[in-house]
Amino acid sequence: MVKKNQTLGEFIIENQQAFPYSSGELSRLIRSLRLAAKVVNHEVNKAGLVDILGLHGDTNIQGEDQQKLDVYANETFIQTLINREIVCGIASEENDDFITISGKNNDNKNKYVVLMDPLDGSSNIDVNVSVGTIFSIYRRVTPIGTPVTKEDFLQPGNQQVAAGYIIYGTSTMLVYTTGCGVNGFTLNPALGSWYLSHPDMKFPENGSIYSMNEGNYVHFPEGVKKYIKYCQEEKEDRPYTSRYIGSMVSDIHRNMIKGGIFIYPKSSKANNGKLRLLYECNPMAFIVEQAGGKATDGFNRIMDIQPKELHERAPFFCGSKNMVNKAEEFMRKYS
Repeated sequence: MVKKNQTLGEFIIENQQAFPYSSGELSRLIRSLRLAAKVVNHEVNKAGLVDILGLHGDTNIQGEDQQKLDVYANETFIQTLINREIVCGIASEENDDFITISGKNNDNKNKYVVLMDPLDGSSNIDVNVSVGTIFSIYRRVTPIGTPVTKEDFLQPGNQQVAAGYIIYGTSTMLVYTTGCGVNGFTLNPALGSWYLSHPDMKFPENGSIYSMNEGNYVHFPEGVKKYIKYCQEEKEDRPYTSRYIGSMVSDIHRNMIKGGIFIYPKSSKANNGKLRLLYECNPMAFIVEQAGGKATDGFNRIMDIQPKELHERAPFFCGSKNMVNKAEEFMRKYS
């Protein structure tokens, strides 16, 4: 039974038997991510007081300028997972290739790999707007005791055993699922503990918010343009409210609580979309579906897509089920 205000540690112990392949290893992995999140949160909250804002001076594999906090968050999560010797491999949006973890006490015996976007919405850092971390956990498919291969990471989203995000905002929250619903925990900075504040989170079936970068309207496919006009029509239940933060974690978190749809479609500038299938779309889709919402590429379920590359991109439509269904109608009609 879910008990509001219990700590994340208590929740993990109490619900461990509900985790797939429960052995305690996945629980320890969640606790490691919890620790890294607290470290990153501390640094995010110091932004403006220490030299952590601005560009790092490098670009990532996507060709995007890295922020200093991008690099810091990436190194923090990777190092925490390596130090805990809890996973056999890590893939990050910020790294060209996956990382194989082995050593004196870890002869490739661990079962799980982690994929992550260490700091989503990092372009918002310098203006003090919410950012987040997204993570996805899979069981490896190659034999235990051997080094991980790309095959362990290129699994469809329907094979995830856990996924979650941390949102660094007015309060810091960790929201995650292991396939048994979605629960949100808020960090008490005075105690350093996470408390269950949002048990059994659910998307309303309908909503009144649409979230997308309308500045790219002229580049969108016709189906998306028509759906935007539908959202803006003067009807009994419309027009909808346009809300776009530019941090996927923040936009989807708001829509899950209030009801809405998030859209990042393909465009004439980005034929495959911009969001990364493995680091952003799949984990958020797992959370959205577990919360009673829907996540697609505009036509097909996101989590059924077979990835071909580590940094593959995909269009992304997710949110309240009825809103996503309506957007898909427009996509099919005008495809």
